[in-house]
Amino acid sequence: MGRLDNKVAVITGAGSGMGQAAAILFAKEGAKVVVADWIAESGEETVRMVKEAGGEAIFIKVDVSKAEDAQKMIKTTVDTYGKLDVLYNNAGIAGEAAFTAECTEENWEKVIAVNLKGVWLGMKYAIPEMLKIGGGSIINTASQAGERGMPGIPPYTASKGGVLALSRATAMEYAKKNIRVNCINPGCIATPMAFGFSEELKKRFTAAVPQGRFGEPEEVANAALFLASDESSHITGHALVVDGGMEVDSHISAM
Repeated sequence: MGRLDNKVAVITGAGSGMGQAAAILFAKEGAKVVVADWIAESGEETVRMVKEAGGEAIFIKVDVSKAEDAQKMIKTTVDTYGKLDVLYNNAGIAGEAAFTAECTEENWEKVIAVNLKGVWLGMKYAIPEMLKIGGGSIINTASQAGERGMPGIPPYTASKGGVLALSRATAMEYAKKNIRVNCINPGCIATPMAFGFSEELKKRFTAAVPQGRFGEPEEVANAALFLASDESSHITGHALVVDGGMEVDSHISAM
């Protein structure tokens, strides 16, 4: 038996990186997967990979920052598969690098809309469907930047800190309704977002990781699988760190 047999899962930002790795893994573990992404070509490629691996998936083109798109995503899922068990709010953008005083209003609003508002909208429309079936699991991609702060990307840091706080609040609101809400806090992960870094920046990030390397998308997907499965049935309001030891090392360095 798979760890997600008979479950239906929506994964946003599933056209690449951590979302794509999770889509493939969830499907291998028995879930019917809804691949949501704003780039159709990437999302369709993920669906192809899922099917090649023997899984079942459909693609939905979604701008997670738009209420009508988020609502359509959840409705299409339920219309297609009859229910929704797992929502993995993974879509996110880094935005432009700039210190707080130089950050443009356009950049601020765009990053907050995708990274924070998108998570809220996903939960807003998913929770009523989960209540109908007696519960579910919501996983939100936060970041160590949101936990610790990171200079030079203020809207990204603020958005991910907001995801953490929103997830904890929602977890408490629906704990007695058997809807679990947890976060994953990735550190430096080898995703398309990281591929855009300069070589100098990649070296700096690598040096900051006690394991001495970037994490792989599949390593984050394994953490998401645990939170999506019934194995984590007594875990809610938690931020699961997947960062190669960066958080512990920063605490030691501060002593």
